[in-house]
Formats: sequence, structure tokens, C-alpha cells
Amino acid sequence: VLADGGVLADSQPLLITADLSGSGWKSLPDPKSTSNVSAGAVHVNRTLMIGSKPTARLEIVAGLKPLHESLWEAQAGVGLIGVFSLLALWLVYRQLRKKLQGLGIIRESLLALSRGETSRSALAIAGNLGEEAEAWNRILSEQESLHRKAVMRSAFEVVGSSSSNHEDLSGGCDAMAQGLLLIDEKLRIRYANNSAAVFLRSDVQDLVGHTITDHLENEELATSVKDAVGADHRRTTQIVDRRLGNGSEVLKFTVRPVRRGDPATAMVMIEDITQQRVAEESSRQFVAQATHELRTPLTNIRLYLEDLLDCTKEDATSQAASLNVINQETHRLERMVSDLLSVSEIEAGSLRVGHDDVRVDKMLRQIEEEFCALAKDKQINLSFNLPPKLPVLQADRDKLTAAVHNLVANALKYTPEEGRVSVHVESENGELVIEVTDTGIGISSEERGHIFERFFRSSDERIAEITGSGLGLALARDVVRLHGGDITVESEIRRGSTFTLTLPVGEDVLATAIE
Repeated sequence: VLADGGVLADSQPLLITADLSGSGWKSLPDPKSTSNVSAGAVHVNRTLMIGSKPTARLEIVAGLKPLHESLWEAQAGVGLIGVFSLLALWLVYRQLRKKLQGLGIIRESLLALSRGETSRSALAIAGNLGEEAEAWNRILSEQESLHRKAVMRSAFEVVGSSSSNHEDLSGGCDAMAQGLLLIDEKLRIRYANNSAAVFLRSDVQDLVGHTITDHLENEELATSVKDAVGADHRRTTQIVDRRLGNGSEVLKFTVRPVRRGDPATAMVMIEDITQQRVAEESSRQFVAQATHELRTPLTNIRLYLEDLLDCTKEDATSQAASLNVINQETHRLERMVSDLLSVSEIEAGSLRVGHDDVRVDKMLRQIEEEFCALAKDKQINLSFNLPPKLPVLQADRDKLTAAVHNLVANALKYTPEEGRVSVHVESENGELVIEVTDTGIGISSEERGHIFERFFRSSDERIAEITGSGLGLALARDVVRLHGGDITVESEIRRGSTFTLTLPVGEDVLATAIE
């Protein structure tokens, strides 16, 4: 601003009004320099010296932001950086987890292979777990292809071998675990090894010269053999479910054409996949049962949470009841997950037990308190008969508690209302004996030998509505045996059952059992 009030320069060009054409520079009458803050802005006036006299004034006005607004912007920026960083870490974690999941399953397959498992269907893994899974499956396919080529090579040598080496080749084929048949165009068996005779429930002499339909009535298999020796040269696989006197077996027939002049020949490989089918069926049943078992506590937790949210502050009784149910269902979920993890460890051969000081009396009293409410709801008389003094065991506290917990839970589950469940404990002759006796439905003699098998569920119609995964007793006995003890059972239909858990008492027992 000049001395005459004209504006020589401004951040807004429209406010410039100075005209220097006639007035020239004039001195300011009373030059002053000031600074002040008001109304959220800084006002600064400075006198400009042009020559030896003050001839103009510089005026600056700048707005001020409150300190808390600046801090908020900084905090928001830091927060956004943190959110994006966590998101990036989560994405990296998902990628690493997917990679490591595939490698972990490949490791389990390698362990199974080292234990003697040779079935490709049992060793193969899902291809959607990454490139490692696809490479592993390709290796298995190539291995299976090499094995089959070796078998075919042996079959060729058997068909065209001379009498000098026929016995050696025949002995090699007889040593194969798979059954081998060579069949001509009339469906007559030209060669059969010992394994094929075992699978077809016959002797080698009775097989050679007869048709395959004489020993196995299956039209689809006969058609596959005709296609293999015919003009189509088809390679097919047939699954045959055979009913036997005491059960059934599942045989896999792989039919391939073998061309060495006339007449045409088909090679039939026979494999017993009964155990594989049983394992697959057990796995499917377990997944379905586990899904149902997990859904029930989750549904209860959700319902009681909704009730808890609807309760008023004054309704303390309802709140306490809801929290109690939620707590019980949470413990139930925890036990289910622990059982699933224990099954995985048992399958992988890596289940280990800890080495804790276990006060048996305290452990049993905690179990009694946990089941008192359930027994009262079912009007079952639950009693724990403990001696005045019980030893302190060197054992895995959590796993041993889970084993006894399963025995008591099963007794209450399969005992009808107004029944009786008693737990009797004795310690003598260097052994701790825990007997769980109930007046429940009992176990038939046919099923008594299977109740400790994994995923076993009784076919008794009376327990059709009772949920269970079929893992409790199997895990309980495995855990007790790792501690050097065992679980036995005595039962009668409609009269109840008695499960007896026996554990040796001694500091070196656990170490001996683990070794």
C-alpha cells in the first residue's frame, strides 16, 4: 500500500489501484510496524524502505487453524496408514497360509507313504492348494503310471516267455499284491496269479481255462473286457461291490488291452479297495456328524445371547442363566475342537502327553460339579464315591480329565430319566481304578468290541436321536494307553454298563509309556 492509499500489489489482482504515472513515491506520514492475532487470523503490517524514506506498507493477513484440528488430521493420517498396513499384512498372511497349508498336507502324505500307504487316492491332495499340490499329484500319477507299466511289462513277458524263464516270471507275478488276469477274446482266463485267485475266492487251476463270468457275474466287467480285446481297445475301470457272508468287499478291476498278435488279449488288474471305501465313508459320516455337533452349541450360544441382549438390568436371574448356558456350550465347543485335533494327531502318529502333577480328587470334584446340572435336569442320581486319600499322578492333566469326562458324559447321555450313574474310585496295589457305572440302555455283545473304534456309532434304534461324533471312547482309550493304563467295559442290554479305567501309580510310569 503506497502513501496515498493506492494498492501497488495484491494476491487478488482486482484490488490493485495504484497509479504511479503522476504522483511518484511519497513518504508515509507516520510509519509503523505492527503484528496482532484476532478472529482466528494473523495481521502483520511492515513499513517498506525505498531509498532513505518509508514510502510503502506491506499488509499480510493469514488464517489460523486450531491446534486440535491439526492433531486430528495427523491422527487420521496415522490411522489410515495403520489400517492399510494391517490389510497388507492380512493379505500376506493369507497367501503364506495357503502356501503352507499345501506343504503341510504334502508332509502328511509323505508320512503316510513312509508307513507303507501306496494307494494314489489316499495320497493325493486337493489341486486347489497351489502349484505344490499340483506337482505332488503329478508325481503320484507318474509313479502309478510307472508301476502299471512295470506290471504290463511283466504280463508281456509272461505271455511270450520261453519255458526256461516262465517259472521265474510266474513267481514274480504271484508275488504281486494286485491280482492279474490275462483274458482272451472269448473271455477265457489264460493266466491268473495267486492274488487274483484269492480275490475271486478260487484256486489258480480252477480259474485258468474258464471264463471270467464263471467266477464273477458282472455284465459291465464282461463288456469292458470285450471292448479291450475288440476293435475299440478301450481301457476301463469297474468297481464291483461283492456281498459276502460276514460283510462285503469292494474290488477295483482295471481292464487294459494287450496286443501281441492273434488272438487278442486283455489284462485285468484286481485291487481290494474295501478299506479305502470304509475310510472314505467314515470320513464323510464324521464330517456330517461333526457339522451337526458344532451347529448345536453354536445355535444355543446365539439364542441365549439374543435372550441376554433382551434382558433388562433388573432381570439378574435370566442374565445369570443365559451366561451359564453360554459358558457350558463354549466348553462343549472347546472339547469338540480338542477331539478333532487329537484325531489328527493320532492319525499322524504325533499325539504326545504332558507331564503334570494331577490331583485326582480335585479333578473328579470338578467333573462332578460340571455334570450336576445335567444330572438334575434328567432326574438322574449322580454320585461320586471317593476314598479319603488319593495319589497325585504324573500325567497329562487336560487329556486325562477329558478321558474321564467322556466316560461320565456317555453314562449320563445313554441313561434314561430317573436312572443312576455312580463313579467309584480306588487306589491299591500300585493302581488307580475309576469305575463309571450306569443303569442305561446297555451295549449288545456284537457291538461291544467296536465301541472303541473311531467314528463308530451304534445301530441301536434307541440312540438314533442322541448326538455324538463316535470319537470320545476311542480318544479316551488312546490317552489312557499312552499313560500305561487301559479302559475295559462290561455291559448288558437294558441293565446298564460299567467302564473301568485303570492307571498305574508311579513317577516313572508316564515316561515309560511314552517311550
